[in-house]
Amino acid sequence: MCGRYTITLEPADFELELGVGDFPSDFEKRYNVAPTQQVTVVRDPESRKVEWMKWGLIPFWAKDPAIGARMINARSETLSEKPSFRQSFEKRRCLILADGFFEWQKNEGKASTPYYLKLKNGKPFAFAGLWDRWKPSEEIDVMSCTIITCPANELVATIHDRMPVMLDKHSLWQWLQPAPMGELEKQLKPYPAELMQAYPISKMINNSQYDAPDVIRPA
Repeated sequence: MCGRYTITLEPADFELELGVGDFPSDFEKRYNVAPTQQVTVVRDPESRKVEWMKWGLIPFWAKDPAIGARMINARSETLSEKPSFRQSFEKRRCLILADGFFEWQKNEGKASTPYYLKLKNGKPFAFAGLWDRWKPSEEIDVMSCTIITCPANELVATIHDRMPVMLDKHSLWQWLQPAPMGELEKQLKPYPAELMQAYPISKMINNSQYDAPDVIRPA
């Protein structure tokens, strides 16, 4: 799964590398993005505007928004089967901007070790995501999203068995284009392990309220 990530580069870095549009005026760098928080998302391939959405998908048919906390990730293998994700997979795909993410390596009899993972070249990327709009009333729109995960590549597999689907400048805009489900599923694959790096970090990451640069320093 993917339960925490970072967006530590400047908006200009994302605009230059990925070709996204303007960021929200209240954007700030984040070193410990956690579920249910507001995250930066692109859903329109024409304007490429970056907007805020809540992390944790609330389907349009949901009775209770609390369901979103359990839907921060969506497994790539079952998107076309799950009622919670099928319509969004067909019609409401998005890009969730990032430049790194965290996974925890289980240690028998001891606390899990957190790792930070990113691209070796330090450049930004996007997670393949889905979005939905939940309307508890006529006056209120709640926009939310989920990160799609896939089986881990050779690097991530030493830490965790799954990883987020990562899209770079060569692949991200294709994810937003209309296509049959079979073609979309082909895009949901592990990122090349040789282009990534991973290193252990301190357990400060376990506190979702702590959001500072030292979170991603090597342990």
